[in-house]
Amino acid sequence: MNRAALLTALLPLSACVATAEAPSAPPLPAPQQAFWDALESHCGNAYAGSLATEDARDEAFRGKRMLAHWAECTPARIAIAFHIEDADKAGGWDRSRTWLVSRTAEGLRLKHDHRHADGSVDAVTQYGGDTSDQGTPGAQDFPVDPYSIALFEREGLDLSLTNVWRVEVDPAGEPDARFAYQLTRRNDPTRLFRVAFDAARPVAAPPPAWGW
Repeated sequence: MNRAALLTALLPLSACVATAEAPSAPPLPAPQQAFWDALESHCGNAYAGSLATEDARDEAFRGKRMLAHWAECTPARIAIAFHIEDADKAGGWDRSRTWLVSRTAEGLRLKHDHRHADGSVDAVTQYGGDTSDQGTPGAQDFPVDPYSIALFEREGLDLSLTNVWRVEVDPAGEPDARFAYQLTRRNDPTRLFRVAFDAARPVAAPPPAWGW
């Protein structure tokens, strides 16, 4: 086969490979698309934050510096590393947590990626949930999913069986842009964990989260 014939034969195969490897991004309802666009507008940035609630159960987080770093963005998933100041950890920071927001055929999904300092996966990881309604352009709620309930039951974390996580975000560039992550529980109206970040003023990006 001559060179021209060989190239002609390979072109359809190349097109198939490119199509197969193209990332998919399922369409979203308008409020969720606006939320996604706002979240995506921060890609590559890092922001300083802190604990924003007074629950005594979160005392270990009080007064600690925190960073949210948009560490990876694809058309279908955004990974936000959550770094917490911790003098007991190597380098003075706990870099074990990454929030994963992804698009699905039904809406949006939030998962928690937990790693150890050596990069190995924690026993409690990839828990979270899917949106059950369209939410708003600035906030989306993620009720706990069946996979996470089974994981929490297996690990003896019964208090987490009714978790609802919330992510709030303003588009980058707004003068008072904020980003927040929140946890509540349907069976405990007193439970409220919330961390908030100044998303109007980027800071230097931290080292990668453990395992990333």
